Amino acid sequence: MHMKNYFLPFVFLAVFSLNSCISNKKVTYLQNKEEKAELEEDKLLSYQIPEYKLQYNDIIDVKVLTAEDMIEKGFSAGEEGNTMNRSGMGQNGGDIYYMTGYTIDKDGNIRLPLAGNVRVKDMSLEEARLAIEKSLRKYVNTELYVRVKLGGIRYTAFGEFRKPGKYVVLQDRMTIFEAIANAGDMTVVAKRDEVMLIRQYPEGTKLHMVDLNDRSIIQSPYYFIQPNDQIYAEPMKVREIGTGENTAQTLALVFSAITAVALIINLSN
Repeated sequence: MHMKNYFLPFVFLAVFSLNSCISNKKVTYLQNKEEKAELEEDKLLSYQIPEYKLQYNDIIDVKVLTAEDMIEKGFSAGEEGNTMNRSGMGQNGGDIYYMTGYTIDKDGNIRLPLAGNVRVKDMSLEEARLAIEKSLRKYVNTELYVRVKLGGIRYTAFGEFRKPGKYVVLQDRMTIFEAIANAGDMTVVAKRDEVMLIRQYPEGTKLHMVDLNDRSIIQSPYYFIQPNDQIYAEPMKVREIGTGENTAQTLALVFSAITAVALIINLSN
């Protein structure tokens, strides 16, 4: 009778461990949850790329060439040094544009040689290019070539990531899955169906809940991340329990607990 009572906690722990394991459905990305025909495999999916408006503290890369520069050095004039620096600093996780780019100040301006302050806040990259070109033409009479690019995409991944932190990626655009992979992917206990995307807008900050388990995210405005985005992965309830990431780990923890309890009972007897 007493031995039967001793084994009841073990049976409870075993049943509880099996119920607390994380199913593949909770950790699998891009599932066809709604089973929509338009989301079938091998079907072309359209997606949205919202036009980004420059904000305070953004860094942009501005390249200005005259017709003489292009005739003398070709269309790649001014790229040699930048290419070397990008490859050298990119491997070490450096942010080359922090030193070489132009940061938008609190008044929405960048300060350029000759032109001085040029307002670019709340503009698209094309609008900023035209504004910079217009400012420079007051001082340069020859033909100008002006190129404006974002100085990389800066974003933050925190919460249940294997490598949480702040990242700078030297690309023009980046999907949320690329951003997650760059941060080492999410841990198994991360809530993939309730990921919080904190996005900055000219009028303020907005919080968006994103379901990464559902492949319809490809057609949402949050499929591509934007500069200054923050991605927060909340842990599942199972994390509070302290179970393993899979059945084998959970059973190992349970058997360890059973062994410890049996040892205590044996010593007490």
